[in-house]
Amino acid sequence: MATMSGIARPVSVEGVLDVLDEDPATQVLAGGTDFMVEVNYGHRKPQSIVALSRVAGMRTWQVVEDHLVIGAGVTYSQVMKEQLADLLPGLAQAARTVGSPQIRNAGTIGGNLGTASPAGDSLPILLALDALVNIRSKHSSRSLRVDEYVIGPKKHALQPGEIIVSVRIPLSDTSQEFLKVGTRNAMVISVAGLALVVDWKSGRVGCGLGSVGPTPIRASEAEAWLAGVIDWENRRIPDRDGYGQEFGRLVARAASPIDDHRSSAAYRSYALSVCGKRAYERIRRQQRQVLPGIVNGE
Repeated sequence: MATMSGIARPVSVEGVLDVLDEDPATQVLAGGTDFMVEVNYGHRKPQSIVALSRVAGMRTWQVVEDHLVIGAGVTYSQVMKEQLADLLPGLAQAARTVGSPQIRNAGTIGGNLGTASPAGDSLPILLALDALVNIRSKHSSRSLRVDEYVIGPKKHALQPGEIIVSVRIPLSDTSQEFLKVGTRNAMVISVAGLALVVDWKSGRVGCGLGSVGPTPIRASEAEAWLAGVIDWENRRIPDRDGYGQEFGRLVARAASPIDDHRSSAAYRSYALSVCGKRAYERIRRQQRQVLPGIVNGE
């Protein structure tokens, strides 16, 4: 394993964990789309870095039994490709909203989780999908839900010596939607985001919210309301006056928005209610089914 100017470049997860076990203060570098901005502004001054770019095993995904395991190094551009986008259309929708093509080619799912920003675009959909964040150190491993992993604005539950190795997502017969509001149409940090998942197999509804609280938020009351009005046997969401609006109202009620330089709290709440209504209508009009026979991808 070669080092240069305090930068380690291992080729395996085990090599990364060896570096972190020797010096837990070493900074982990994935795509660098968030990390390097902070370095350039002087917000971080790392003494040593371990880069993940050569760890090929973290840049792939595979289906394991009834779950999809996505390596932490999988980029947004990979998520948007046909096979993975067919399996996780909501995550692909979120990936399309991230930055420019250059950012999508470099930025990773693990990096977005590592930053732990409440505005992280992949976090609401991962929360709604009941994803588990798989974490390893040299001596142990564990898995956390997204709402257990993100514990505050840009704060996560990783301990010294630990890294995210993958994300594990249940595969089922689902309908998925992701909506994001920003100050412009592209390359923008989220003002408010919403992900909605209806699992027709298990009878579960998941709704994750982003940029409207200190962490990604689960809209539990809205989830329960929608689960109660769906005709699960016939796979139908009611087309009734006021239902979409009611779902949007319940979604907005789950939020804890603030005023900042990107938006007011009042606008964030309003935007969420509109996103909730639109997500309801879009899910109502679609039916998606997991495609069989897909085993892995890079």
